Amino acid sequence: MHILIIGAAGMVGRKLTQRLVAEGGLGGRAIDALTLVDVFAPEAPAGFTGKVSCLTADLSDAGTAEKLIATRPDVIYHLAAIVSGEAELDFEKGYRINLDGTRALFDAIRLAQAEDGYRPRVVFASSIAVVGAPLPFPIPDDFHTTPLTSYGTQKAMSELLLADYSRRGFFDGIGIRLPTVCIRPGKPNAAASGFFSNILREPLVGQEAVLPVPESIRHWHTSPRSAVGFMLHAATIDVDLVGPRRNLSMPGLSATVGEQIEALRRIAGDKAVNLIRREPNEMIMRMCEGWAPGFEAKRARELGFTAESSFDEIIRVHIEDELGGQL
Repeated sequence: MHILIIGAAGMVGRKLTQRLVAEGGLGGRAIDALTLVDVFAPEAPAGFTGKVSCLTADLSDAGTAEKLIATRPDVIYHLAAIVSGEAELDFEKGYRINLDGTRALFDAIRLAQAEDGYRPRVVFASSIAVVGAPLPFPIPDDFHTTPLTSYGTQKAMSELLLADYSRRGFFDGIGIRLPTVCIRPGKPNAAASGFFSNILREPLVGQEAVLPVPESIRHWHTSPRSAVGFMLHAATIDVDLVGPRRNLSMPGLSATVGEQIEALRRIAGDKAVNLIRREPNEMIMRMCEGWAPGFEAKRARELGFTAESSFDEIIRVHIEDELGGQL
């Protein structure tokens, strides 16, 4: 089996690659080739005995998509995107990367399908940003997509493309609406939602973190470990069970910022909590007003997708996976 990961240098891409290599297969089939692509060169995974190609490429550049599928990978993970804050600040870049690049990939597959019957499984990393206020709580699976950010709009448009291209038989697509992934390892990124991770990750290692919103803000979360689990399951699930609605809201955990902080207190004590500094940010607070507080995710759960059930568990996953199991 040949797997292509676009956006492989990102956090989810790196962890997905590591998990695939560790397991050695997907859906009962051995993985003998990996193609890892990003705008920054991905690192070749240690311990993989098959063929690895690490490429630097921008999916939105003309001809890139055709080159990436020339070897006809069996499974394509499309994780590449610029994140919410950056997409909001740079309108043209957001649409070029998040929408035009996606359509370029889908069209390249469509043309290959017409040429030789090529029909891969495509797993697309979408986002809960496809919905927008006013929102019920919990949000049902059939709630309409009314994004209130450019990023959410770009993801919603890509979801429609994925559903239509799948309906036409050009590929078997599954769109995964990822909750906000928390706790993200590494340094803060440009995502407007990054503070959800920052206020836990930095204090856990004795560093200050900035909280730009009130503690009453409620949001929908999952761990990096669960996000990778979603991706693996989506690549092997029976699409007949999914049906024509190919975009799924993933299970997760609904919590307020205050509940996050109390989970941090239970695990790391007051010393860690005292490292959180309040600095209100009007732009982020306005964006938060349209963010999803939580989903039913009934369809996804029935299809076998799973996630954490408490924020204590999410923090412990981070400690296990990123801090060697100890504070």
